[in-house]
Amino acid sequence: MASKALNMQERNQVLLEVKDLYKLFPIQRGVLRSTVGHVRAVDGVSFQVKNGETLGLVGESGCGKTTTGRCIIRLEPPTKGEIIFNKDGQPVRIDQRTIKSLRRDMQIIFQDPFSSLNPRMTVERIIAEPLITHGMKNKTAIKDRVVALLEAVGLSAEHLRRFPHEFSGGQRQRIGIARALALNPKLVICDEPVSALDVSVQAQVINLLQDLQEQFGLTYLFIAHDLSVVYHICNRVAVMYLGRIVEITEVDELYANPKHPYTEALFSAIPIPDPDYQLEQIILEGDVPSPSDPPPGCNFHPRCRYAEAICRQEQPVLAPVKSNKDHQVACHFAEQLVLRGLNVRG
Repeated sequence: MASKALNMQERNQVLLEVKDLYKLFPIQRGVLRSTVGHVRAVDGVSFQVKNGETLGLVGESGCGKTTTGRCIIRLEPPTKGEIIFNKDGQPVRIDQRTIKSLRRDMQIIFQDPFSSLNPRMTVERIIAEPLITHGMKNKTAIKDRVVALLEAVGLSAEHLRRFPHEFSGGQRQRIGIARALALNPKLVICDEPVSALDVSVQAQVINLLQDLQEQFGLTYLFIAHDLSVVYHICNRVAVMYLGRIVEITEVDELYANPKHPYTEALFSAIPIPDPDYQLEQIILEGDVPSPSDPPPGCNFHPRCRYAEAICRQEQPVLAPVKSNKDHQVACHFAEQLVLRGLNVRG
């Protein structure tokens, strides 16, 4: 497989832009299945991803991270909003009409390596499937390509005829990564790709993803809830809460200088492997509000210890802080609060 490392000019280009994305799931009741409301899974999300970077999307379970990724790749049709992909220098709006032509450029690595592989297919067939679907017919060329992909992810040709149940979880995820790379994509959506794996295997897969990114010039949207993993692999991080992005900036800036109270609470929950380092854990009171009935004003105000009257009345917009235009926060008091970050470098 030929290397496709990006030059500096390519790295400055925006590959993916998401504008005001919404995904509402209807709530239906009664014999006639009447719609009585909607679950606001994604509630007005906007961000950009540049060529060759890794943007982390983090937050509690149910905050809309995975749904955002699935909407981008059209596994879920968005309710509203624009998703624009830079294809060979030309911006293309992703919709039902254009998605087939963009399938080669966008792929996904699923969270569960056990259910995402067809148990009735051999490894060769699993990885070859996207090649065959997109018109590759030469059987020798297909096999050579599959072997090259297996070797790129740390497996070998001797695994071609085996079935998924013959592999460990880490090996299955490597097969899933090989399948995602089969069509030479530019963007790979990594939907919690290591959360189902043992910690020692997680490190191996994360290092593999980084090596593949450098070798083939890949761009990642990395969905996760483990902030330690996110720090290791991501360039920028977007924090989501109840379907909205509440903070987004460079990874070092976020960890050292968080501006949103929810981000501070997430950092306080990370265990530090140092008995002499004491960090007060912030216990968020109450439960996450229902996405079918979000609270008025700021979504986070029922659990925020800094909330004031304006937080209950007005929804804050995602805007740059004065000291750093690349650091955007959705909080009425982002400029006034002094929040505790995480000293990850010790």
